[in-house]
Amino acid sequence: MKYKTILKARRGLAILAMMIMFVMGMESASVKSLHQLQQEFIDRRFGMFIHFNMPTFYDQDWPDPDAPVTVFNPTRLDCRGWAKAAREAGMSYGCLTSKHHSGFCIWDTKTTDYNVMNSPLHRDVVKEYADAFRAEGLEVYLYYSILDTHHRLRPHMITPAHTQMIKDQLTELLTHYGKIAAIIIDGWDAPWSRISYDEVPFEEIYLHIKALQPECLVMDLNAAKYPREALFYTDIKSYEQGAGQHISTQQNRLPALACLPLQSSWFWKSSFPTDKLKDPEELVKQMIEPYGDAYCTFILNVAPNREGRIDDNALAALRKIGLLWTRRGHVANLPEAPSPIISSNLAKNRPSEGTWSDDYAIYDFANDDDFGSCWNSNREVMTPWWSVTLESEKPFNMVVITDRTDNRLQRYRIEYLGSKGWKTLFEGPSPCRERVKIHRFPTVWGSQIRLTVLESRERTSIAEVGVYFERNVLEQ
Repeated sequence: MKYKTILKARRGLAILAMMIMFVMGMESASVKSLHQLQQEFIDRRFGMFIHFNMPTFYDQDWPDPDAPVTVFNPTRLDCRGWAKAAREAGMSYGCLTSKHHSGFCIWDTKTTDYNVMNSPLHRDVVKEYADAFRAEGLEVYLYYSILDTHHRLRPHMITPAHTQMIKDQLTELLTHYGKIAAIIIDGWDAPWSRISYDEVPFEEIYLHIKALQPECLVMDLNAAKYPREALFYTDIKSYEQGAGQHISTQQNRLPALACLPLQSSWFWKSSFPTDKLKDPEELVKQMIEPYGDAYCTFILNVAPNREGRIDDNALAALRKIGLLWTRRGHVANLPEAPSPIISSNLAKNRPSEGTWSDDYAIYDFANDDDFGSCWNSNREVMTPWWSVTLESEKPFNMVVITDRTDNRLQRYRIEYLGSKGWKTLFEGPSPCRERVKIHRFPTVWGSQIRLTVLESRERTSIAEVGVYFERNVLEQ
């Protein structure tokens, strides 16, 4: 009980501090709601992704992580030219790769010597980009990679110093360059990067960004792992089309972003000036316009060359897009959606039990951090149940159930084991017809959580059950 009391006291102090910060912030300015920011985001419709960093000077998107800073040497850098091309194409924002996976920083950072100020260019590219895009009336976004092969910020090698470096770099980016409307994060909890939201704590980084700029949207490029029906660890659902991630224009109800390069890959290659580019008419008719109707902005990557300029063929394609695309501005009112899930999953890989499973699909498939696998109940079990045991008695205030398919779970009960036995958190029909069911409630303390299925449209099949303690929730 002493441990529990200490945790409650610490949590009370944290909430008090957050309330004071909130009240002080409200006195100085009114912060827009997340829903309002998401609506503004999708109303921007179309923007320019700018992959420009150390890989520009190689014919590979993943260069040597220890490449010398002297390699980065754009001799005719023209950020104003980028911005003018974006405006001519009808774009409303830009997003620049401030740091890509190889760790080279193209701003004046104090966190590492591996930065643009030690290169032959010796100019702050982020500043020039931000100034140029604002001068053309365009919003400023930044891309930032968590994976950093130069600084050895890799799977199973993360240290507290790495996390502090991330926070320090984001602090620089969000305090030195004016309003940043969105941060697009990459290389985090993706199947290929393998850096989990526990190794680099998502909630801590997310709240750090919001403390610096409350109206900065945080999006992680994680659609390869997380289901489309909810905002898992992101304010905006993102789809990297070149990696096979495609938005459903019929079913999407979340604020979203879809990205694709105009050229054949993200960073400039020596063949780009003469390569065939994506067809402007197809981009407008098959992506920009229909995606906008489905609450999704489209961001087209245009890679500057080694001089720091956009190739003539790319400029011509952008001008044609600007002539073809006329449906700009607000298109649709974004439906309200549950707040993003940002906390660590307390149930992940914890011991699980339940009623008879079907074949190999046993209990731990429902909390293995893999939305592609499922715990399947045996068809002979009339009232299947599944439970998970936490590391110890812990506070939590959210349970998320991800069904195998939409509308399969019809009625169910969620219980937890506290100091006075089992108590019911929810019992009744599914709160939504979609695959992901989010249950938020006042904080309780428990050591086990149990799901009992009372009615299922087909055989019970659960992809994931998540248990979370959202520290940013101010309870009544």
